[in-house]
Amino acid sequence: MAELRERFIKTNGITLHVMEAGPEDGPMIMFLHGFPEFWFAWRKQIGYFADKGYLVVVPDQRGYNLSDKPEGIEAYKADELAKDIAGLIDFYRRDQIYLVGHDWGASVSWWTALKYPERIKRLVIMNVPHPKIMNANMLTNPKQMQRSWYIFFFQLPNAPEKLGSANNFEWPVSVLAETSRPGTFKPDELEEYRKAFAQPGAWSSMVNWYRATLQCRNEPPASFRITMPLLILWGLNDIAIIPEQADQSLEYCDQARLVKFDATHWIQHEEPDAVNQMIEEFITQP
Repeated sequence: MAELRERFIKTNGITLHVMEAGPEDGPMIMFLHGFPEFWFAWRKQIGYFADKGYLVVVPDQRGYNLSDKPEGIEAYKADELAKDIAGLIDFYRRDQIYLVGHDWGASVSWWTALKYPERIKRLVIMNVPHPKIMNANMLTNPKQMQRSWYIFFFQLPNAPEKLGSANNFEWPVSVLAETSRPGTFKPDELEEYRKAFAQPGAWSSMVNWYRATLQCRNEPPASFRITMPLLILWGLNDIAIIPEQADQSLEYCDQARLVKFDATHWIQHEEPDAVNQMIEEFITQP
């Protein structure tokens, strides 16, 4: 992996732990991880893009690993998460960046692109649909509701914290191992995740993202259309999200391309070479 630099950056009233690599004056690409990961989710992407001359910026999102963990559910609603990213873009003094998101990081990327469209040059989304499509399916589609059982379970007080932290975070560690292709997450890598889950207050804060999505109201964007060029990469064997939502998301996009993979939810881990090449080709288009 390229040489990593560690920063703690103040943004939107909190401090985020950020790893970066590549030349500081290179075009900036930011990668946003999802649940239950942290910056380490992009270990197979960081070196690739740093070596190509990009400034690669990979934060632990709020509530995760070494970033601040503000109290209360309201602190984890989409508006705040997008403000964090806009603040990071400001910190690096960039007008526009390339933004890549997976899972919850994709949700934040969608919302950032909707609320701050002028800041995103090109957008890459992995395995999470447009917010309008996600909401409609999660609340009305029985097939998706069945797959989203854990989102409803996470609304309960205390129970998700007890389940998640039991036996040294055995459940979230096993979820990574069992919902991915065999061997995707090596034993020593799973231990890195376990360490991140065990950071004080982290697990409860991570669960609060799910609570906020159903319990908190966000200010809607001026438009729900995605105007910048968009690449959607989708693993068809995702146990959490039905694949039809990928196609449905295109209805909200002005200029989008959808590429489907015979992969699980953990697409950037399982198909790093193809994913890296597709992202590079996409962001280098004139």
